[in-house]
Amino acid sequence: MKTFCGRANPTTGALDWVEESEEYDYHQEIARSSYADMLHDGDRNEKYYQGIRAAVGRVKARGERVVVLDIGTGTGLLSMMAVSAGADYCYAVEVFKPMAEAAVRIVEKNGFSDKIKIINKHSTEVTVGPDGDMQTRANILVTELFDTELIGEGALPSYEHAHAHLVQEGCEAVPHRATVYAQLVQSEQLWSWAQLLPIDVEGRKLRPPPAVGRCAGAPSVCDIQLSQVAPHTFTPLGPLCTMFSVDFSRPVSSASQSHSCRFEASASGQAQVVLSWWDIDMDPAGTIVCTMAPSWTHPEPESYPWRDHWMQSVYFLPVEQRVTEGEDLSLTVSHDDYSLWYSLCSHSSSSSSSEGPPCRPCCTCQAHLVWTRPRFGELNDTHRTKSYTCALRSVVRTDSVCLGVSDGSLLPIFAHLLGARKVFSLESSGMSKQVIEQVLEANALKGGVQVLGVRPDQLTAKDLGEEKVSVLIGEPYFSTSLLPWHSLFFWYCRTALAQLLRPDASILPQSATLWMAAVEFRDLWRIRAPCGSCEGFDVRPMDEMIQRSLDFRESHEAEPHPLWEYPCRALTQPLPVMTFDFRQCVPDQPINSQGSSPLVRRGHCHGVVLWMEYQLTDDITMSMGLTRPVNEQGACEWSPHRKQGVYFFTSPRESSGDGRAAVSYSLTFDPNSGDIRMDFSASPSQ
Repeated sequence: MKTFCGRANPTTGALDWVEESEEYDYHQEIARSSYADMLHDGDRNEKYYQGIRAAVGRVKARGERVVVLDIGTGTGLLSMMAVSAGADYCYAVEVFKPMAEAAVRIVEKNGFSDKIKIINKHSTEVTVGPDGDMQTRANILVTELFDTELIGEGALPSYEHAHAHLVQEGCEAVPHRATVYAQLVQSEQLWSWAQLLPIDVEGRKLRPPPAVGRCAGAPSVCDIQLSQVAPHTFTPLGPLCTMFSVDFSRPVSSASQSHSCRFEASASGQAQVVLSWWDIDMDPAGTIVCTMAPSWTHPEPESYPWRDHWMQSVYFLPVEQRVTEGEDLSLTVSHDDYSLWYSLCSHSSSSSSSEGPPCRPCCTCQAHLVWTRPRFGELNDTHRTKSYTCALRSVVRTDSVCLGVSDGSLLPIFAHLLGARKVFSLESSGMSKQVIEQVLEANALKGGVQVLGVRPDQLTAKDLGEEKVSVLIGEPYFSTSLLPWHSLFFWYCRTALAQLLRPDASILPQSATLWMAAVEFRDLWRIRAPCGSCEGFDVRPMDEMIQRSLDFRESHEAEPHPLWEYPCRALTQPLPVMTFDFRQCVPDQPINSQGSSPLVRRGHCHGVVLWMEYQLTDDITMSMGLTRPVNEQGACEWSPHRKQGVYFFTSPRESSGDGRAAVSYSLTFDPNSGDIRMDFSASPSQ
């Protein structure tokens, strides 16, 4: 069976589907998953173990033989916990074949093969009977089917089927129940991720299209590390509401449902955003609780359990609504079999953002399909807008012919407002072209910018009215870019357009610089760290599979992460390691860079962060990584609008901070692929 993987192609700006070997499917899928993170989640593991021991004890106290069904067993950890707690037999179901094979090895290594049967099927395909996968129905149901949204991995249909076909009536369930919580807030920061706000360009307000303001937005959940959203950036407008609970020991329905919580507004403001998370009770009494609440709800935030496989959710109301302190409100959560959404109703007035049964939100304006939530935040960033307008002002003249090359960019509109004679904007996506045209129409600028639906390599002088381009503009931003240097597609566009540019044409940005810093992560290191053992069980076969993945491909690749969500300390000074001059065409030969950076701060060096900075003009720089200088302690503040590249070491390097040790690097930019080959290692300073 052939395996295909989507990989960004910086030379074309497209997402290519590349055929991979069988080893890629086997190792990469596991390494990219959250298994290592879950195994490092000591709070989760301990609570599950306590809940399983308690459930086994209750069944044994009734004098029954203990038969466990573990759906989504993964490594087999929960099944081994059940057998260790005294279960007589355990059926462990895992649909992903490579993971099921790993579970078999782990179960064998720990000596539980005679009491644990791994079933490589979806649980809805499992049969019970003398010739079935299970000999008898289970009386304990153990699952870990949850995601950040609780039900997004198909938990409800799986529970519904299990109660109907695989477990006994009145079975014990671990976890026993889940409870979803929500809080209504006003937050300009979070709301800027959902809507295009008015933008001030040289005293002119650029208004969003009415269709965008009326649109309910993207239907997918916004899952983030809410602990990194500072409480001062939002205002609670009501109490923390208990929205609904699911009792997993009883039959569960996957049918669509709605649940409401009525309360008085605790403050006046704009109701915009709902913050949401869930808890799971491992036992019926609710004495063993695993909570997903963000750190700022804990009495000791620094000691709260960190996890990345389960985070928190941000939901955006279909439209913002003014509420007044003391107003009688109802917050409603609705769900189908895999997702949640929220709506708000006021009982104090005739106005309401929800009339009749709440419908699942969907984008009707196309902007939420073109722009991601971080992209909305980037477009709404006033500091960024000022930097770009200042840079454009220095190169745009009344006789300028400007050409914009970026996806869904407003910079060509800025150039027009700054007085350029002619402005063209290339949009290779038809949907993106329509969104920019909506913005132009909403601001009566339809004739000011000509939006062309062609690729740079297909553009002709005829498309430009036989004009030569005097200013080439890019942010650069491309929707297919995954890693920071994938936006070098702008360089390839500039090269393809060379014959259409005036000899003295201004290129904005004029160059880009790749930066690096070796870092110590507070928590993110866990997602790639070996476990060895977990709750006393040997899970080294899992570590070996992840290591083979690293050996197979990862050893010379970085991976994208939004580091504003993952605190880290720089152990080296930020260092520019490679520069790309957009005023020249892409070279024929590779660009090489080697060197080292001394470790000047004490700590555990988990890897290297890489990011791009764009030199818009000689004196204006736009960073897609660090947004301010690193302080003496090494604290880093990262741009929330773009992901940074992270190169993880297979094991952490110790740094004494005296500068005698260093991180060495060897980088090669390949102009044929547009990618960067890299290798990093910790070595003594020369």
